[in-house]
Amino acid sequence: MPVPPRALPALAVLLVGALAYGALCGLLFLRQRSFLYFPQPRAADAPGELLALPITGGPPGGRVLVTVRRRPGPQALLYFGGNAEAVEGQLPLLAAALPEHSLYLLHYRGYGGSSGQPTERALFADALALFDRVRADHGSIAVIGRSLGSGVAVHLAARRPVDRLVLVTPFDSIEAVAAQRFPLVPVGLLLQDRYRSDQAAPRVGAPTLLIAAERDEVIPRANTDTLLSSFRTGVATLVVLPVEGHNAVEGSPRYLPLLQAFLEPGPSRSAL
Repeated sequence: MPVPPRALPALAVLLVGALAYGALCGLLFLRQRSFLYFPQPRAADAPGELLALPITGGPPGGRVLVTVRRRPGPQALLYFGGNAEAVEGQLPLLAAALPEHSLYLLHYRGYGGSSGQPTERALFADALALFDRVRADHGSIAVIGRSLGSGVAVHLAARRPVDRLVLVTPFDSIEAVAAQRFPLVPVGLLLQDRYRSDQAAPRVGAPTLLIAAERDEVIPRANTDTLLSSFRTGVATLVVLPVEGHNAVEGSPRYLPLLQAFLEPGPSRSAL
């Protein structure tokens, strides 16, 4: 049946719209990791020593670097940073807050001189490898995950016996956050790296502290609340700091005391 001439312009508009929508979805699918990961170099004068972990299952000679501050004793802290963070910058702050802890700050693949490209599967594997390496020297391992690193930290804590877990500006899943950012796009069909912390959280047994900003322009508060509700009863606690901005948490005068109260052994843990 022929299309009436007057309907042709409307069909053309629909066709152009469909092609534009398909192109947008294709672009998001092909470039999605460039929207999620922003690898940072490591400064030439960065503090701390470097530990190199071999990449299993990758190209020969591949390695992941870890910035380390060693201390005698059983306590260690693993740190997993945000998607655009040069993690060595956290070393002075964490060293001041936790003077008795050995510190291990992971440079994701593609970040800070580490080999390879960052993916969810790669970051998860490297976090487990780092824990197993550190476990050989330390009997008590705490973990901090910030923003994207909160997804890495929850995955690790669900699979290894961590002592304490701190999640800074965390989310329930990248899938849920992306669905809010792109409401007209079928994110569930396109996304490769989902970071479903809400699914891993019920398997976490370590006491967990969530730290959120009162006004976070990157991770909506609802996503943090959903993650909190995913933990078993009594496992996790949420503290909301009165700061504005996703990266403003560490500028709060309450941030370091919170870390110290939660992570240092002894009576100070009751100070939350």
